[in-house]
Amino acid sequence: MAEPKLNYVQCPDANQGHRMAYWEWGAPEAAHVVVCVHGLTRQGRDFDVLAQALIARAAGPIRVVCPDVTGRGRSDFLTDPQGYQVPQYVGDMLALLAQLHATSIDWVGTSMGGLIGMGLLGQTVVPLPVAVRHLVLNDVGPVLQWQAIERIGTYVGRTLRFDSLQQAADALWAIASSFGPHTPAQWLELTRHMVKPLASGESGVTLHYDPAIAVPFRQITQEAAQQGEAALWQLYDQIQAPTLLLRGADSDLLSIDTAQQMAQRGPRARLVEFAGVGHAPTLIAPDQLEVVTSFLLG
Repeated sequence: MAEPKLNYVQCPDANQGHRMAYWEWGAPEAAHVVVCVHGLTRQGRDFDVLAQALIARAAGPIRVVCPDVTGRGRSDFLTDPQGYQVPQYVGDMLALLAQLHATSIDWVGTSMGGLIGMGLLGQTVVPLPVAVRHLVLNDVGPVLQWQAIERIGTYVGRTLRFDSLQQAADALWAIASSFGPHTPAQWLELTRHMVKPLASGESGVTLHYDPAIAVPFRQITQEAAQQGEAALWQLYDQIQAPTLLLRGADSDLLSIDTAQQMAQRGPRARLVEFAGVGHAPTLIAPDQLEVVTSFLLG
């Protein structure tokens, strides 16, 4: 399998700034850029299969950019854990877009990556440096079901150590089986980018992300989440780009009621559900790839 190029962008924060890593596929100078942003505990290599499918299907040059959101993968960890929130991530993405020098982009956001996309495209304070052609929201919306937030809170930020990649894959599957059916080879490949060698020099691996990303997440209360819904709906309603909304039919984070509302207001998203999948589709299965590539490429 081909490998993407690893790049970095310098991002401002409340301290001395940090570097965000991003993985780049395809033609470096292509005007058509697709930015793919992952979920809370994931990283940019989640989109390897989608990136290669887009390159194979595109009629002309295309570039697919997959950042490791700050605190994940090859990106710097923040000195202040309170920075691990969507406003900081939106600022980081603005820095990334400025560095890409693209004239237009498509945005694919899974879970947290979708919230970042809504924050970026729905805000009116800072003009975007590029036009946005299409938006894909993968199993996320303005209303997040509290039971899913509680479920995610049971594992995010736990410091885990594994003797081998296969042991890590087995452990992560116990957490993420809601992603839907995957072959053992597919899941092992996804897991390969979710771990890194132990810093101590001992044998074995640990998870790629800063455990401190859990600090602001665990401060969320049900009341605060409900109060934030109005602001998220306002952002969503201001989005102008044609929008595709993907939902795992068994999702516990994005309810069918919220998804149907999203199809009727704001950008009036086109809703596609995938049977046998919960939160969140990994965009690896052929039917998922077909829906996304057809929407982005026409």
